[in-house]
This record gives sequence, structure tokens and C-alpha cells, in this order.
Amino acid sequence: MSNIDQTAAIPSASSVFRLFLPEHLPATLMLAGGVTLYAVESYIMATIAPSIVRDIGGLALFSWVTSLFVAAAVLGSIFVAMRPRGIGLRSVYVIAALVFGAGSLIAAAAPSMPVVLIGRAVQGLGTGALAALGYAFIRFVYPEPLWPKASTLYAAIWGVSTVIGPTLGSFFSAGHAWRYAFVVLVPLGLLMAFLAPRLLPDVDDDREQAKTPVAQIGLLLAAVLMVSAAGAIEATATKVALIAASVVAVAGMLFIEGRSPNRLLPSGAVSLSQPISRVYLAMLAMTVVLVSDIFIPYFLQTLHGVPAIVSGYLVALVALGWTFAAFLNGSWAGGRAYWAIVIGALIEAAATACLAVFLAKDNPEGHMLLIVPAAIGMFMMGFGIGLGWAHLVAMVLRLVADNEKDKASAAIPTMSSLGGAFGAAFAGVIANGAGLVHPGGISGALSAAHWLYLLMALPGVLAVGISLTLERRASDGTR
Repeated sequence: MSNIDQTAAIPSASSVFRLFLPEHLPATLMLAGGVTLYAVESYIMATIAPSIVRDIGGLALFSWVTSLFVAAAVLGSIFVAMRPRGIGLRSVYVIAALVFGAGSLIAAAAPSMPVVLIGRAVQGLGTGALAALGYAFIRFVYPEPLWPKASTLYAAIWGVSTVIGPTLGSFFSAGHAWRYAFVVLVPLGLLMAFLAPRLLPDVDDDREQAKTPVAQIGLLLAAVLMVSAAGAIEATATKVALIAASVVAVAGMLFIEGRSPNRLLPSGAVSLSQPISRVYLAMLAMTVVLVSDIFIPYFLQTLHGVPAIVSGYLVALVALGWTFAAFLNGSWAGGRAYWAIVIGALIEAAATACLAVFLAKDNPEGHMLLIVPAAIGMFMMGFGIGLGWAHLVAMVLRLVADNEKDKASAAIPTMSSLGGAFGAAFAGVIANGAGLVHPGGISGALSAAHWLYLLMALPGVLAVGISLTLERRASDGTR
């Protein structure tokens, strides 16, 4: 092969395919594997949860299957930044993969729902740390132009997992077979724990010396647990009370964070005058909007006569849109990256509002003139957040000092989890308040779909406003 042919075969410096060149491939497989465990396990669990209840009971504890997992995942991501001195990122990876495997085995052997919850909490600790490690290792494994590409890859994994997870889960949804759904990923976790010391770089611990911010961590976990529980409770008054209490807990955490020498978040993260705080707030707002997709299958089945399996794959268009947009604009930098964030937030908000029109229709015959625009709206919801997410991630890493990058990286999945929990709870309050349960039926679903997607577009509008305040120069690494 000529030198010209060899040069042509090498991806450009900003191509996502450079992640798979020989010098990056081992680390790429390890970091992507950690995200895969988190993503696939989340969707498997959503599929098999009803089977667990049918087999061993525990319906009263059903909501905690997800709530404890999310809270533990937040704690796992925090551990990456707050780990004891002397434990390197590579060692954390090994620990996290083994913890995930242990949690899976506990859940698989559970004789009752309380034991399943213990297993899910242990799983969450492991997968939360693995997700955070994906972001923590980016700066050590890849040159700066590839930081957004790594985030693009993680988005693609979540997109693919929306199909793989439910498909795997469906194989184990009968009788006692749900136990094997927990076991199936354990070999992958053990393999990753074995390979981590061999394939991941041994990096210096450049964190600043500090005590663990116990108060902030406690308040944040309390907020996640309360808002997650609120998302699964039908009683509107109780739901609102839990959300209000969780907001108070977050406010208390931010108050202490702004005044304590022991910080959970990087410097400036609780001050809106600092760009890093606005980046996190934009991430939070965009995630809150996206989680409103949890009601899409119900509205498709109830209002448009779409079969359950088809509605499940249609809602996967949201993740597909995120993945497509992430690959489309991953090489953008500077002003183009800045406008990708702004325009992406605008698209997400507009697409969500469009669902208030096209999804909130009584269409029992399933006319495509309504379903197709609704499907486009779902795709564009994901497309909007995918357009700017990788650039927001890269901006986080550029805006903080080296000794706070672990904190900054760990806060990214924390913001996603918090946004997802609050988004699900807000969506439940809006839908129930608009009549989803009372009066229920077609009229209740129509009202709920209209008001849900109209109001859930508002955090997207907030994200647009926040994005406009971000400095363009932060997109290309200057400050």
C-alpha cells in the first residue's frame, strides 16, 4: 500500500473512528464496556421487573427497585471523585466491576424482594462508578479533540441498549428465568475487572487533599431517594410533598457546598456567575425534559392503537436521535460547538412541545398522519440533546483545574441521574394532575398528553436561555 493510501486509511484527528485505532482501542473497549453494563442492565431490569413481582411478590416495594439503584449509582459516581488517597482510577474500575458482579449475584439468588433491593443497590454502586470512570479517564486516554468523541460513543451505547436491553430481558421474563437476567452480564463484569489493570493506563492522582463532604453527599442521596419514590407514587399530594422535600434537600446541599471548604462539586459549580455551574444546569434541564418519554408508550397504545412491542421500539427513536446527532456533530469545535448546544436545546424544547399536539390525539385507527409526526418529534427530542451533550461534557473538562477534574467528571452522571429522577417525578405530577388516572380513559390520556409535553418543554426553554449565556471561547478550551 502506498503512503498516500495509508494516510487516507487513517481517520482525521477529530474523527470518532480514532477511538478505535490501536493506540486507543484497549481503553475504548474498557470504558465503553463500563457504560454498556450500566445501560443494558437498566433496560433489562425495566423488562423483567413485573416478572420478579409475579414470582416472589413484593409489589409494595416495586418502585424501590429503581429508586435504590439510582441513588446507589449516584453514590458510586461520587466515590470516583471522593475515593481514599492511594486508590487509583484503575483500581476503582476493578472494584466497581466486581461490586457490580456481586450485586447481580445477590439479586439472582434473592428469595424475596428485600434481597433483590439489596442486590440492586450493590449493582448501582458498581455501575454508577463505571459510568463516572468513563468520563474520568477521558482526559488521560485521549487527546483533547477526542473528548467529545468519547461522549458520542457513550451516547451510541445508550441508543443501542434501548434495543439490546429489552430484547435480552424478554428472554428471561417467564417464571423463574428472571434470575438468569442478572447472571448474564456477570461474566462480562469479571472479564472487565481482570483486563482493567492490563488495558487501562495507571494515572497519577492529581486531586487536591480534602475531607469527604458527608453532609452534601447525605443531602444529595436523600433528594434522589425522595424524588425517585415520588416518581412511583400515584397519590398526587404525597408526590408533591416528596418532590418539595427533595428540592429543599438539594437547596440545603448547595447552601452547604457554597460555604464548606470540603466540596462535592468543582469550584464555582454552585455560583451562576461561573460558567461551570451553567453547564451543569443546562445538562440537568435537558435531562429533565428527555425523561418525559417514559409516558410515550402508554399514549401510543391508549390513544393511537399501537401494539405494545411497536410502541417500545418507537420510543427508542429518542435514543436513536441522540446517537445520530452525536455522530453528526462530534467533530465541531469553537463557535460551531457553542451553537450546537444552543440549537440542540431549542430543538429538544420544540420537539417536546410538538408532542403536545400530535401525541395528544384520539387516533384509535392509528392513522399515520398523526403517528409519523409524533415519531419525528420523538426522534428530534433525542436529536436535540445529542447535538449539544458531547460539547457540554468537553466544556466541563476544560473549565476546571486539573486537581478538580475527577470531581467534575463524577458530577456528569450525577447530574444525569438527578435530572432523570426529577424529570420522572415532575412528569408523574403533571400527568396525574391532568387526569391520567382520574377521570382516566381516553379523555384523561388526551389531557395528560397535552399538558405533560407542553409543560415539560419549559425546562428545555430554560436550557436554551442558559446555553446562550455560555461563553463561546469555553467551547474551544480558552477561558
